[in-house]
Amino acid sequence: MDKDRRKFLKLSTVATASLIPSVTSASTEHCEDDFDNAFGVLVDTTVCVGCRNCELACNQQNELPEQPEEHFSDKSVFNSMRKPSVEAYTVVNRSIDSQPSELGSFSKIQCMHCNHPACVSACIVGALTKCTHGVVSWDAWKCIGCRYCMIACPFQIPAYEFKEPLKPRVMKCTFCYDRIHDNKKPACVESCPVEALTFGKRRDLIKLAHSRIETSPDKYYDHVYGEKEIGGTSWMYLASKEFINYDLPKLGEEQIPQMTEIIQHGIFKSFLPPLALYGFLGLVMHSIRQNKKKETENDEQS
Repeated sequence: MDKDRRKFLKLSTVATASLIPSVTSASTEHCEDDFDNAFGVLVDTTVCVGCRNCELACNQQNELPEQPEEHFSDKSVFNSMRKPSVEAYTVVNRSIDSQPSELGSFSKIQCMHCNHPACVSACIVGALTKCTHGVVSWDAWKCIGCRYCMIACPFQIPAYEFKEPLKPRVMKCTFCYDRIHDNKKPACVESCPVEALTFGKRRDLIKLAHSRIETSPDKYYDHVYGEKEIGGTSWMYLASKEFINYDLPKLGEEQIPQMTEIIQHGIFKSFLPPLALYGFLGLVMHSIRQNKKKETENDEQS
């Protein structure tokens, strides 16, 4: 029995080592962390008038479920706080403590494209990635639908197509990567009639944000949301009051822990789910049992 156990453990160790890539290869999966040079957007909520043009532009750009233009002029949606969904990558909300007649109390909500995304860290198959251009992208071919990204995201952004049992997708803002690649602004930024959205390099946007605060201290709350929260985000905000009023969570500067990433990506790199490992170990057990059976039969015959 001890001999069989030692044999099993030896084979198990070899199998595990062969299936799991090195920690170095898992941790170097990301691009260089030059986030100051990445693209970003500065959202000035003191300028936003709640026109929802950005929602319409996003809907058309990403070919989301078609809605009549009148749908995006409906202001009754501001009666409750909304979150992005499978049918809307971005939504505009009115601040919690504002009155219906107020202007400059609106904020656009979408994927924040964090510098150190919790969704990327939680993804066990590398379907979500972050690179220096600032975009957090999703790869449908790798995704296994575990939805860990939905649980991990502190902003509760990723949505899931539960109504599509055969080909469900994780749905979220794409940062209009194709447009950025063609040297264009994201569709929502280009559509904003009051320039509440400013697109550019993250480092330049941070300078612009602090310049606005210094120039108009009575107009702005002295904080740039997303500059340092959880290690920084590509989308950043200016406001006249605390950001909790805009349904932006109060978060510290510390990055969301990514210790599990080394283990998860080590096991799942190259799309090897646990089933592959368990199946291999099952074959090892079966082989040992067959060998033991033959040895017993040989002993009986002798």
